[in-house]
Amino acid sequence: MDLPGTSLDALIDEIRACRVCRDAPRYGAPLPHEPRPVIQVSGTARLCIAGQAPGTRVHASGRPFTDPSGVRLRAWLGLDEETFYDPAKVAIIPMGFCFPGLDGKGGDLPPRRECAELWHARLFAQLPRIELMLLIGQYAQRWHLGRKAVAGGLTETVEHWRLYYRDGAPRRMVPLPHPSWRNNAWLKRNPWFETELLPVLREDVARLVG
Repeated sequence: MDLPGTSLDALIDEIRACRVCRDAPRYGAPLPHEPRPVIQVSGTARLCIAGQAPGTRVHASGRPFTDPSGVRLRAWLGLDEETFYDPAKVAIIPMGFCFPGLDGKGGDLPPRRECAELWHARLFAQLPRIELMLLIGQYAQRWHLGRKAVAGGLTETVEHWRLYYRDGAPRRMVPLPHPSWRNNAWLKRNPWFETELLPVLREDVARLVG
């Protein structure tokens, strides 16, 4: 629990200095490389993007979504790079702050479980101005919506986005698929995503960051 007067800046410094997954992992093997926590946040942001974990390119750059997925995500949201990377307007808080490594097939491993358990409650308690949460992928959706909400799989969760997006709620939530090229087939099978969900999302995002 944070002590009275603990600042958001001090908490961010703690997160960026974290080496738990390498030095004292709670789950599985130690992180096989030097941790590089990637986070974008400020106390004024009203929009929060809750993603999965950095990939290899983001691990190298130290900046979230510096890859083709970021290009597509910004197009979905109707945001230019300057606005997207303005922490005063957009918080980016992944489930795992560090690149988790690659599996045997060359894909990214799941986000390390230690990050959310150690940091998320403290971090979101310091962000009372967040109004809209964009939950990208099943890991973020499970954490923020609960296991029951995601039991039917990602498509069902995203199809039911109106259940979690409620005008007037303290924090509206919108579940999204990952903007990776690997989901091109999903986007073709689900044209309602672009015709029904994205227009509502862009309007809300424009209002929050304008």
